[in-house]
Amino acid sequence: MTAWEVPGPEPFDSTAQLMTQITAQLSSQLTGVTLRAAAPGPLPTLVAVAHGSRDPEALRTVRELLDRIRALRPDLPVRLGHIELNEPLLDDTLAGLRAGTDVVLVPLLLSRGYHVKQDIPQALAGAPHLRGRIAGPLGPHPLLAEALHGRLVEAGWRTPRGAGAARAGVVLAAAGSRDPDSARDTARTAALLRQRLGGIPVVPAFATGGPTVTDAVNALAARGRHRVALASCFASPGRFATQTAAAAPWLAASPLGAHAAMARLVLHRYDRARAGVTGDAAWTELATA
Repeated sequence: MTAWEVPGPEPFDSTAQLMTQITAQLSSQLTGVTLRAAAPGPLPTLVAVAHGSRDPEALRTVRELLDRIRALRPDLPVRLGHIELNEPLLDDTLAGLRAGTDVVLVPLLLSRGYHVKQDIPQALAGAPHLRGRIAGPLGPHPLLAEALHGRLVEAGWRTPRGAGAARAGVVLAAAGSRDPDSARDTARTAALLRQRLGGIPVVPAFATGGPTVTDAVNALAARGRHRVALASCFASPGRFATQTAAAAPWLAASPLGAHAAMARLVLHRYDRARAGVTGDAAWTELATA
């Protein structure tokens, strides 16, 4: 042994041997250490925002939809607020939540319009004790088209074949709005339903503002489409849904209500808003759905 050599373990033949010993030493030192994942915070409360209706079936239907949502996500806190006509009103629901609660408001509305652009944001602004986001309306989206198709099938619709397909058509009845974005959203939903129906024409009609169901039926008849069904683009029963169904020349589907696809769609909107997809980004998603 020379003067500069120090007694100890045998020298390493390679870098690999050095790394092996370092790893073994670290493993020994970490024995008994338990790594704990950070506890997740509470989920934001989903506040479903319904329009409200004097029809007693509307409130029952909305509550049934929320029960479906809770069954899909038992850990998710869900609340209901109405814009008008029914209790609880949205303002009261928000006021009753604990200060500091995170919320996601999901409109149970099927297109953009005054309620989505004005009423709901104003309600959230009037609850400064909450941290919140607003999801996009439920339409347009393929899940909405799925629910519309499902209600048509329940009403007796069977996609025609051959010569029958050339005589068939569907009117998509919606509430209507002075906001042109609402009409654009309904037209997009009609296009999605047409795809779902294998290319059968789908013409939008409105309870207010026109064109009416009768106008849409006549437009289809002018194209040789005399076997016309009505798809009800309403979240729940009410005056407009009843009014448009009464003008149907053949079968009329029920409002969307608590259809399973509607529950999944509400949760999809909640998840996207929670992830930060709101405003213009949300519309980009709608337009390309």
